[in-house]
Amino acid sequence: MGEVQLFGAFPSPFSSRVEWALMHKWIAYEYIEEDLQNKSPLLLQHNPVYKKIPVLLHGGKPIIESLVILEYIEETWKENPLLPQDPFERAKARFWAKFADEKCAFSIWTAFRTEAKEQEKAGEASLEALKALDEEVKGKEFFGGERTGLVDIVLGWIPHWLPVLDEVTGLKLLDADAFPSLQTWGHRFLNIQFIKETSPPLDRMVTHFTTARKGILKK
Repeated sequence: MGEVQLFGAFPSPFSSRVEWALMHKWIAYEYIEEDLQNKSPLLLQHNPVYKKIPVLLHGGKPIIESLVILEYIEETWKENPLLPQDPFERAKARFWAKFADEKCAFSIWTAFRTEAKEQEKAGEASLEALKALDEEVKGKEFFGGERTGLVDIVLGWIPHWLPVLDEVTGLKLLDADAFPSLQTWGHRFLNIQFIKETSPPLDRMVTHFTTARKGILKK
């Protein structure tokens, strides 16, 4: 299907989710690590509008924005599908994938970037979103049912990244007692072999996000 390259950066959950989708479908690809403080001419050439990762190159053609990339991967490589065949279930998976970014990820990253009242408000929104996800995955092995699917890939950063963000911010959003189903799902997801092999080291993540948060709050 042509050469595949992925422009990503440590420790971006958005480039990681694209890697996971490629691995899920056994697609060979070249990973190109970007320094976001000194972006390469190639990255700027392939994503001149947003100038950010991830960017997927397929046969020299760039696809940008992680959710769009995941849909492209699903439509291009039919093996090991991320979406169910039933139209209603497909629509539901797309809804939760969109919710995961627009509600859950947005509020969590807002809490990471802020402090005081603004952080408290974002933290409350995060807890509300996590509660909805906990209810949705209750009684299931994965959000996609008995196997990993689009929503699992989109949300897969939560069990690995959120404990680090909790440590850095002191918020403690991912409480096992409050979200038992989400915790169980998270442990199951992180034990998938290719997820274990590609999840960034926790100590490096703590250092990275501690430095990043200090820089953001100084501005």
